[in-house]
Amino acid sequence: MAELRKKAAETPAEPAARSVRVVVLALMITMLLAMLDNLIVGTAMPTIVGDLGGLEHLSWVVTAYTLATAASTPIWGKLGDLYGRKGVFLTSIVIFLIGSVLSGMAQDMGQLIGFRAVQGLGAGGLMVGVMAILGDLVPPRERGRYQGMMAGVMAIAMIGGPLVGGTITDHLGWRWSFYINIPLGAVALAMVTAVLHLPRKERSTARVDYLGAALLTVGITAIVLVTTWGGTEYAWSSAVIMELIALGVASLVGFVFVETKAAEPIMPLHIFRSRNFTLMSVVGFMTGFVMFGAVLFLPLYQQSVQGASATNSGLLLLPMLLAMMIVSLVAGRITTGTSKYKIFPIAGSVLMVGGLLLLATMDTGTSRLTSGVYMAVLGAGMGFLMQITMLVAQNSVELKDMGVASSATTLFRTLGSSFGVAIMGALFTGRVQDEMAARGGAAVTEGSAQLDAASLAKLPDAAREAYEYAVASGTHIAFLVGGSVAVIALVAALFVKEVPLRGAAEPQTPATGPEEAAAGSTGPEDSTGTKPSPPAKASQNA
Repeated sequence: MAELRKKAAETPAEPAARSVRVVVLALMITMLLAMLDNLIVGTAMPTIVGDLGGLEHLSWVVTAYTLATAASTPIWGKLGDLYGRKGVFLTSIVIFLIGSVLSGMAQDMGQLIGFRAVQGLGAGGLMVGVMAILGDLVPPRERGRYQGMMAGVMAIAMIGGPLVGGTITDHLGWRWSFYINIPLGAVALAMVTAVLHLPRKERSTARVDYLGAALLTVGITAIVLVTTWGGTEYAWSSAVIMELIALGVASLVGFVFVETKAAEPIMPLHIFRSRNFTLMSVVGFMTGFVMFGAVLFLPLYQQSVQGASATNSGLLLLPMLLAMMIVSLVAGRITTGTSKYKIFPIAGSVLMVGGLLLLATMDTGTSRLTSGVYMAVLGAGMGFLMQITMLVAQNSVELKDMGVASSATTLFRTLGSSFGVAIMGALFTGRVQDEMAARGGAAVTEGSAQLDAASLAKLPDAAREAYEYAVASGTHIAFLVGGSVAVIALVAALFVKEVPLRGAAEPQTPATGPEEAAAGSTGPEDSTGTKPSPPAKASQNA
């Protein structure tokens, strides 16, 4: 009889747990959808320009998407908090798919840029939705087990994106680099609609903070444009860049003022009272700074200096991505088993700094094996950091602020990547041009620091050797600066407090502020005093 009771008690939990796994699978498909897009489209860009023309507007195809994504990210997060995540998340998927279809149908570069902005608007809600819904479904203590899955999706996107993009463009045409989103998106829509059942949420009657949203959008747009145009389209000291900086600063100052007065601020400033949340925002910014700089310059170095094929450029990052995926998986399992996490941002920051400084030592004689080991060290560092920053940030806020916490963390990582690409790119380009000028080969690059494989092969031996030396020197300065900046992440990680992660069955004890919660609460640093829904219930309710 006792055995029968035991089986009866266990039976409902099994399908519930299975349902959560199905939901997580749907979320990972959506995450893959968001990450693959830019990588696939990037490979197709030469063909797109050849068909549509408008080479002078080429950069805007990427910039429009990036701007719309960054600007809409915090708005999607807040809308999910106010009106319920499922509906908002499904809306973002639909907008992304509409933008994809329209982009594939574009007849000129102007239309493509506009439709890419629509696509980016939807993309802003994809990553935020994935992270916030996962935060609702799975308590922080159990969330570590899914870290490896998320790191794996990132690795698949970075390795497979360029390969898939090249294959689609060669065999189906560039328009299918956008249409490929439709089957993936349809699967994600169907799965999310069918299996995602979150607790019912009363529709908020609060007025949306339109002024705060507008000011934040203008501020983010100005920042992204400064980092995108500075040193490329316009000189850093030009009037356009100075005006954008002034506009960005004024908008963000106005945004902070408005947020202190709004009834439902688009980004509640009280979340930054949590020390851990603020520190994780800093670590996330630095991780984005380093990661996207590495993804940009490592393939360039291996193609230009080590003679690797550009066709398989995604595979060149395999040592870094595999290390990141494995370490993230191990860190997640340990976090789930022990509820301890402070060691991971510290270890990750140390490895990140060490990996960057090792990469800064590469020259024209560095072997692929050696560079692969250095990349693995960097990848291990990012594996400790990529998901733990989101985990700790979400654990540091009230459940009602899960969306804005997820969007803020994602936004800081996005802005970090913009700054990283801009600063490391400017240093790299300047060093390459200086070295080429010093070696009498300045005319070779004709104002550009990058040559494709075909152009490089046509260079005379002396010019090619000069270019290889210049690229190695540019890589050195870029990674040296990256390693120096990453020290900030290490300093921030040292001050993180080991606040216990929320469990599925643990109530959150009320706390008047982050310090009280950190000192004596078993819940987050700022808590609601309510009991979080465990995964089993969250997947069955509503």
